[in-house]
Amino acid sequence: MSILVDVRTRVVVQGITGHEGSVHAKSMLEYGTRVVAGVTPGKGGTTHLGFPVYDTVAEAVRQDGADTAAIFVPALAAADSIMEAADAGIGLIVCVTEGIPVLDMIRVKAYLRGRATRLVGPNTPGVISPGQSKVGLFPGSIHLPGRVGIISRAGTLTYEAVYQLTTLGLGQSTVVGIGADSVVGLSFAHVLTLFRDDPNTTAVVLIGEIGGRAEEDAAALIAQGYPKPVIAFIAGQAAPPGRRLGHAGAIVSGRHGTAQEKIGALWEAGVLIAPGPAEIGATVKGALLKGY
Repeated sequence: MSILVDVRTRVVVQGITGHEGSVHAKSMLEYGTRVVAGVTPGKGGTTHLGFPVYDTVAEAVRQDGADTAAIFVPALAAADSIMEAADAGIGLIVCVTEGIPVLDMIRVKAYLRGRATRLVGPNTPGVISPGQSKVGLFPGSIHLPGRVGIISRAGTLTYEAVYQLTTLGLGQSTVVGIGADSVVGLSFAHVLTLFRDDPNTTAVVLIGEIGGRAEEDAAALIAQGYPKPVIAFIAGQAAPPGRRLGHAGAIVSGRHGTAQEKIGALWEAGVLIAPGPAEIGATVKGALLKGY
């Protein structure tokens, strides 16, 4: 099994006629994802890469049964694109766009509250269930179907962790990039709950970084009695306090949001901590061999 996306997922690409939308729609299709349509306002009634293009997401839902949206639109248009997809009844929205204004995302979060729509991102590489479907940027060739779930705030570090696991013969059930911005949709805790309920995910890797409280919230959930082993790595351990490094969400304020605080919370919850980025795969393998 998997979470969020599988062989039945039907994807509409918002911004399909732009460069990024075109490149990644083609990549998703080549991986086996069921891309069914695209949306670019003003270009409805045309085709692009062999897909029908509509003016609205609602048309893609009505005409082609789209249930998942991949968003590749400019930052200032992204919030409206997310809300349009939710209005159309899309169940899963993967927003790859980065640089969306924080106030726009606060408005989006309020708009989605109480709706069945799940949002992954923004500023995310997306979601992939290896061998089934990918929505976003993930390089499909490094993935292997299996039973380890991965949740990450980091982009390329996620690819490194996947590569290490695949090299060791440890396949992945689903990999979820929750997004690196300060305001995102699904959190670590949300995705941990989904993996907890997936019978074919036997262990979870959590890749966090400095800033915010997402990792501490995940630790609180795990401490309540999480039934599967969780292995974590926290990036930014050498970052000086008060400095923003890389991602918009990686901001440390005083003693809060530091790598040490996050590692301590996770360790106390029973999470096994990988000592460095190059040891993520080996740490997972060791944990599984020892029945951690």
